[in-house]
Amino acid sequence: MAEVNVEKLAGDIGTTVDKLLQQFSQAGITKQAGDNVTEAEKATLLDHLSKQHGGTGSEGPARMTLQRKSKSTLSVTGSTGKAKAVQVEVRKTRTYVKKSAVEQEQEQQRLAAEEKARLEEQQKAEQEAAELKAKQEAERKAKEDADRKAKEEAKRKADAERKAKQQQMTPEQSAKSEKDRIEAERLQKEAEEAALKKAEEEAKRQAEEARKLAEENSARWKKEEEERKKREETADHHLTTSTYAREAEDVADAREEQGSRRAKKKKKAPAKDKFAASKGKKGKLKAPASLQHGFQKPTADVKNEVRISETITVAELASRMAVKGAEVVKTMMKMGDMVTINQVIDQETAQLVAEEMGHKVIIVKENELEQTVLNDRHEDGKSEPRAPVVTVMGHVDHGKTSTLDYIRSAKVASGEAGGITQHIGAYHVETNGNMITFLDTPGHAAFTSMRARGAKATDIVILVVAADDGVMPQTKEAVQHARAAGVPLIIAVNKMDKEGADPDRVKNELAQLDVIPEDWGGDTQYVHISAKTGLGIDDLLEAVLMQSELLELNAPTEGMAAGVVIESRLDKGRGPVASILVQSGTLNQGDIVLCGLEYGRVRAMRDENGKDIKSAGPSIPVEILGLSGIPAAGDEATVVKDERKAREVALYRQGKFRDVKLARQQKAKLENMFTNMTEGDVSEVNVVLKADVQGSIEAISDSLTKLSTDEVKVKIVGSGVGGITETDATLAAASNAIVVGFNVRADASARKVIDSENLDLRYYSVIYALIEEVKQAMSGMLAPEFKQEIIGLAEVRDVFKSPKIGAIAGCMVTEGTIKRSAPIRVLRDNVVIYEGELESLRRFKDDVQDVRNGMECGIGVKNYNDVRVGDQIEVFETVEVQRTL
Repeated sequence: MAEVNVEKLAGDIGTTVDKLLQQFSQAGITKQAGDNVTEAEKATLLDHLSKQHGGTGSEGPARMTLQRKSKSTLSVTGSTGKAKAVQVEVRKTRTYVKKSAVEQEQEQQRLAAEEKARLEEQQKAEQEAAELKAKQEAERKAKEDADRKAKEEAKRKADAERKAKQQQMTPEQSAKSEKDRIEAERLQKEAEEAALKKAEEEAKRQAEEARKLAEENSARWKKEEEERKKREETADHHLTTSTYAREAEDVADAREEQGSRRAKKKKKAPAKDKFAASKGKKGKLKAPASLQHGFQKPTADVKNEVRISETITVAELASRMAVKGAEVVKTMMKMGDMVTINQVIDQETAQLVAEEMGHKVIIVKENELEQTVLNDRHEDGKSEPRAPVVTVMGHVDHGKTSTLDYIRSAKVASGEAGGITQHIGAYHVETNGNMITFLDTPGHAAFTSMRARGAKATDIVILVVAADDGVMPQTKEAVQHARAAGVPLIIAVNKMDKEGADPDRVKNELAQLDVIPEDWGGDTQYVHISAKTGLGIDDLLEAVLMQSELLELNAPTEGMAAGVVIESRLDKGRGPVASILVQSGTLNQGDIVLCGLEYGRVRAMRDENGKDIKSAGPSIPVEILGLSGIPAAGDEATVVKDERKAREVALYRQGKFRDVKLARQQKAKLENMFTNMTEGDVSEVNVVLKADVQGSIEAISDSLTKLSTDEVKVKIVGSGVGGITETDATLAAASNAIVVGFNVRADASARKVIDSENLDLRYYSVIYALIEEVKQAMSGMLAPEFKQEIIGLAEVRDVFKSPKIGAIAGCMVTEGTIKRSAPIRVLRDNVVIYEGELESLRRFKDDVQDVRNGMECGIGVKNYNDVRVGDQIEVFETVEVQRTL
């Protein structure tokens, strides 16, 4: 039976290729997916599978018993005289016995004897072959020795004869002979050196000529390209002008003929005609003023001012530019965007397309009301120093809330479930006559989610680290988030009252994250505190005030307030409740607030202790009631004058929210990196990296960082060991980064954030694949290079006239291939006289797509009839040269 491969065998027996390969491996046979399988290998596999399932394999059982059953029905008369049916079953058993062990042993002995005889015969043949080979080798060596001895003997005789002649010569003759020999050797050596030098110079000259020719061709092609573009622009302008001129002349001629006909009719009329006054010198009527128009020939292409709103369809953009929709689609395809006529594009893309097509762009907002409402805000008074806004971050149970609790002298932690912060709190305290606002967050989720929405609410970050625990995973994440936001850090080393406290360990571990203490030459303040005893709390507040002085935080205190939403929720009894941090101006009870997609009048306002207040200035956190809905954390809160206008703006924002989200390009996609860079948005690739072990993180980080160039840079904004969490996804959204997982996966909450934010998530298990894919993406961000390559040359041997096409050049292809689809140049005396494209390419009577070297063909040049015998037709193509890192 013919051999079959593994894939076909798997299909025949109804199993998968992977399972079949695994079974072959267990049977001791190494196979790949495309290998063939012999009958012997099939038998081996069947034998293995039989034994695996409790059978005896190919040996078979020694005894085999077959049993048969047959049933029949008999009719028996009973004691009552009635017939009764009785079932009778007959069983037969037959046993078959395999050959005896003695016979099997005899058979094995016979086979072993045959195998032994075959091996002896094979060894004998190999021995004879080896003896024959040794004999031939000895004969070859003897022959070589004889030849070598003969040559040595001939050389010895020649030397002896030369010495004898020299002895017969006089000393002068002997010296002259030796001198002639040396001179001959010198001349021969000089001749060899001269030939070598000449060859090198010739090669250099040819290389220099090739370089000069390439430069001349490049300059000539560039000049020709510029001249061709100028000719095309001039031709288009003349064509447009001449068209308009012809139309104007046709109108004038028609009116002139009409006037002539009227003049002929009026010759028969009396002299007192009402049109007599309008006759010219030749008796022709002038056109009435109502029929004359002020037509002027256009002197340049019409350029429009295009007003572009936040979103616009391709068809609407084409209409505003007064061009066909197909032209806009074609332009966008050249720019790398595949769009349809009804597709919605965002403002930035529309602006690029309009400017590419030569129009002036005016950026507008569709809702002028919104701009008017925001412009109505006025801020009175000068800027004054404001209190710093501090976010407390750190690992779970390291003492964030307890530290803040001691500062406020209130028991916040005891009221929380399990002592863990369940909601975002914002508090302000006064110390030494200065005020500080604290944001107590669960971890750092809210800190990052607000930054992901574009809100910068925090001025300083206090990172609480337990002196007995040291740096933990959430501590590292907090450092990454603070560094990505560009916010200064103050390290609070907590739990200094414990016996196992080791602040030096904390410094060493944080120094590995590039958080260098001031006493080590860095710029980060370290404060040793104890939230339990109050040790160092005053020093911590002093460090915060010192840092705020360096930041020079100012805000206007008068005027209409503006701020940011820290947290919002729906309260059963009170409705939507929003926690707002006022950033400028003063927020008063009764003000109308526009908050993202929601609006409303401030019905009530409370501080962090639940007390009603009437007003709040910069850096004061408040809780307000009265909004129409629940705003998102990070939304801007703005006080406006008119409630009706605020409602209209909120409704407009709600309607535009979906369109803007759909039209906005995903900036963190690897495939779109080049597009984003051309728009000036991306100068570096941000990466959030998670891996299974620390060694992988270090290796991948080093490799990715080394890929950076002057044009494109790789920046690791976050990294860590373990699965991809919601925090990592939020950091990627805030930092506009791609998420890379090496031998790890994202959990459910992280996948939810990744889907909602449409982030680019990539899994890898091979480090080289990861680096290669990022390198390819970065290579794609480099601007491409283009060059022209000549692919064929044809010489015109004769010219024929065709009534349909015009001049047809009968050509012989002298180099390369003539392709019908490629652009061409016509050369006369090696000077380009025309550049265009082929109209027809024929071989005998057949239209062909290409003609190879050495063949004759007929060429028709489009829009050009001045082809002469001796001209050359050059076919070229523009090739894109991919740049790599």
